[in-house]
Amino acid sequence: MDNIKINATDRSPEVDFDFGRNAFAVRGESYPEDVTAFYGPILENLEAHLTCQKDADIKFNLELIYFNSSTAKVLMGLFETLDEAAENGNDVLIIWTYEKDDDTMEELGEEFAEDLEHAKFEMKALDTG
Repeated sequence: MDNIKINATDRSPEVDFDFGRNAFAVRGESYPEDVTAFYGPILENLEAHLTCQKDADIKFNLELIYFNSSTAKVLMGLFETLDEAAENGNDVLIIWTYEKDDDTMEELGEEFAEDLEHAKFEMKALDTG
């Protein structure tokens, strides 16, 4: 599968999916005009890839500064997909990176982590000072 590299814009995050290394990252702000059009093809490729993985080490780094409610729904689906991959015998690590003084993003990460049963979830605070 071809890697996905999308540069960040004012409204959409950087997406860097390296399927060969099972290393995935989404960074920046996320409030695209059409969330489904932006994330749909990306997540379809990810889901297709993950269903073929067995005993793999999968790392997903999320470093979002801001996202809207439509993106939050996408993230919930993403976490379900990653949790299923972990349930199927893969070692899945999700890293939620947030700015140390951003209580909102920290709390959102904690809430997402509570819904996971199989994937590992790591909170990583960045010191922006």
